[in-house]
Order: sequence, then structure tokens, then C-alpha cells
Amino acid sequence: MFFASDNWAGAHPSINERLSKESTRFAAAYGNSDLDKAVEARFNEIFERNVSVYFVSTGTAANSLSLASIARVGGVAFSHTEAHVIEDECGAPDFFSGMRMVPVEGEDGKMDPEKLSARIAGFPQDSLHHGRAAAVTLTQATETGTIYTLDEIDAITAIAKANGLPVHMDGARFANALVSLDVSPAEMTWRRGIDILSFGGTKNGCWCAEAIVFFNPELARDFAFIRKRAAQLFSKTRFISAQFDAYLQDGLWLNMASHANSMADRLRAGIGSLNSTRLAWDTTSNEVFAVLNKASAEAAEARGAKFYGWPVPTNMPEPVRDDETLIRLVTSFATTEEDIDQFLSICSAS
Repeated sequence: MFFASDNWAGAHPSINERLSKESTRFAAAYGNSDLDKAVEARFNEIFERNVSVYFVSTGTAANSLSLASIARVGGVAFSHTEAHVIEDECGAPDFFSGMRMVPVEGEDGKMDPEKLSARIAGFPQDSLHHGRAAAVTLTQATETGTIYTLDEIDAITAIAKANGLPVHMDGARFANALVSLDVSPAEMTWRRGIDILSFGGTKNGCWCAEAIVFFNPELARDFAFIRKRAAQLFSKTRFISAQFDAYLQDGLWLNMASHANSMADRLRAGIGSLNSTRLAWDTTSNEVFAVLNKASAEAAEARGAKFYGWPVPTNMPEPVRDDETLIRLVTSFATTEEDIDQFLSICSAS
């Protein structure tokens, strides 16, 4: 019953097998192997246009270096107040980009367009003392398990473009959002005005594989130097490419995300049927937020369930009582129906 994070899950057998196969041969280093080039071309197919792709090791590196590539001196970047780039990356986006992350409020973990407009207006281009607007970054799926609809992405990018700002998408759980919306990768990104994407694989069955995708290759003109200077140019880049080679083969990445989402659906339905638990808010990805009475949470932990407590947001739909606790439950490609049912059984008995 491992619900602490999809980072806790291992790697899919197909990805392990592909890594093992790659380990037995020689190939050119620093992204120059035939495999590296083939996987880069595969990204062109997936996104239905020519893109520039750079592999890195972590989602924090992907987000931070993406923002570094579009940074302006004295610039500020706007994101939701609970976004990973603000809350969970130890200031790395600020450090690598030289920009400040400015929070924008909004319901359900998503930036409110009107509030984004107001925030941007507060940092005009001649704002020498306060800094100037430089970029917008949105998280898909969000940190609260919700997903921006296509119309909502359109609204954010329209505001950014009207102010001459590039838009970055943190897609650590990109595949989960994609299968939930049932749209193509192109429809959820560049056709909506996204300029740069952090394409995550690690949370969805890879061992260590993240990609930065530039939909306008001109934006990537200096990125090779940015990546190298940040110590993210792997000598054996092909081992990241090998993971993506298996990950993107025959829709494996989408199948894994679909499974994780369906397990979350099962968990959501079960929690909604119990007296001792309730859903904290609606989610549509592989993250579930629930309010349990403390006895149920303690019983589940005693029986081996792994999950994290979660800070109670200020706009919580229903207050969390003193005898209750708010937790986050995350499903993955490796979650089973038995895991879900066992957890629900423990909660129902407490």
C-alpha cells in the first residue's frame, strides 16, 4: 500500500529491460549516439512538429533550466502560489534563472486569469526597483491533483502572450493530465501557446528520465550551454534516451498513466463511500486528497500503508476537525486493485 508518491514506485520492466540492453554496447557520448538522435526524432512525431529536446535527470532541473533559458535580467516569473517551483524546489528555479518566482492565487491549484493579469500589471517592463515580468509557468497536472482544461490553458497563455511573456509548462505528471483530458500532446501544449515543456517520465515508470521540450527551437539557441553549465549534460545520455525509447514505445507511457489514474478513480470512489473518510476536494489525476479520522490514519499506517500528511489549505471546502487529518494519496503504474481495497478495508474498520 504505497501511496506516498509515484516517485516511490520502481521502474517498469520494459524500461529496465531496455536499460539492460543498452548497458552491453558502446555508443557515442554526450547525446551524440544514434539512440539519442532517434529518440529526439520520436519527440517530433509525438508533438507533430519539429522540436528541440534536451534530456536532464530531475524535474527540478527541467523546471529550473527551462526558466533559465527565458530569463531576463531583473525578471520575475509567475506561477500558482502552491506550485512545485515555489514550494518544493528549494529555490532552484530562482537560483538557476536569476528570476524571482511570484505567486498567483487561484482555486483548485490553478492560476486565476484575472489575478494573473493583475500580478503581471504590477511588474511593468520599466519597473527598475520591483523587477519586470518575464515568464509564466503552469503545472499540469497541478500540485493539488487537478488539471487545467484546454480552455483554461488558453486563458493563461492569452494573457501571457498579450504581455509578451513566454509560457513554460511543468509536466512532471504530463501523461496523467494528458490521458485524463483525452487529447493529443500537441493539443495540450504548443497549440495552446505553450513555449517550453518539462516532460516528466520519472514519476510514470522511468528510473530517471526528464526532457525539456522547446516548441520554438529558436528559444533553445543557448540551451546547450545552460545545461552544460548546470552539470546536467550526461556523458552517457543514451541511458536517459534508452528509458524514453521504451517509455514511448507502443504507447507504454500513456498506458501507465491511464492505469495510475484508474487506480486513483477506484480510490476516490471507495473513500467517498466510507463514513470515516471523505474526499478533501475533487481531483482528476493520480493524486487523491482525503480527510481521515486520526484513528483510521493511524490504523492504516500500522498496517503498512504509506502516505503523507498534507498542509490544510486556506480555502479548504470543509474544515478539518481536531480529530481528523488531511492526507495525500498518490497512485502509480505499479498500484494494484488489491492495494486500494486493502487500504479502504482498513479505513472502514476504524
